[in-house]
Amino acid sequence: MQLTGILQIKSCEKIKEFLHEEHIGRVATIDENNFPQIIPMNFVFLNDAIYMHSHVKGEKLDNISRHGKVGFEADRELEFLPSYFEDPHNASLADTLYISVVIKGMASFVSDRKEKTLALNGLMEKYQPEGQYDPLRSDMRVLDAVTVIKVTPQTLHGKYKIGQHLRPNDRQTLAQKIFKRNSPNALKTLKIMGFEVTETGLRMVDEPAW
Repeated sequence: MQLTGILQIKSCEKIKEFLHEEHIGRVATIDENNFPQIIPMNFVFLNDAIYMHSHVKGEKLDNISRHGKVGFEADRELEFLPSYFEDPHNASLADTLYISVVIKGMASFVSDRKEKTLALNGLMEKYQPEGQYDPLRSDMRVLDAVTVIKVTPQTLHGKYKIGQHLRPNDRQTLAQKIFKRNSPNALKTLKIMGFEVTETGLRMVDEPAW
């Protein structure tokens, strides 16, 4: 079965929702020896761009200064599916349910103070939703002590695998196995798959639209 099209996230809103929720992304730049450098970063997705904050000096900043083309990705492992779900004698059948977003784009350093303030306050709102801080203002000197990197996507693709490639009966069976295995993320995974736990077992309540 060719899964490429089935696994593609077609909803822009679902991609934005995922980027708003995910806390760690990875940005790939090219170093002076033409090797990729991949760094995990906090990030916020605002106005259709990725914003990240950084120290004012560093290798990734040097890389961006030389070559603005970058890659960015964020992913979430939902559930590892052990091989014995299919065949206890065939380890190659182990699989993973996941969500991922991959961006290719141009990176730049934000110099406009209003945009820089917007990005930094956006990061605070995302990572400290409980508040209890004073929002930054564009006239604050602290803005000069941090670099804000902006990645403007040229391509943006999302993929997800939550059992949508399976027949309904097979998806129900997979959900039962996930529920029985009871991993730390099992209930969250089942909810994303469209199932809820009832007194009598699992019930499909929503056909996920991605």
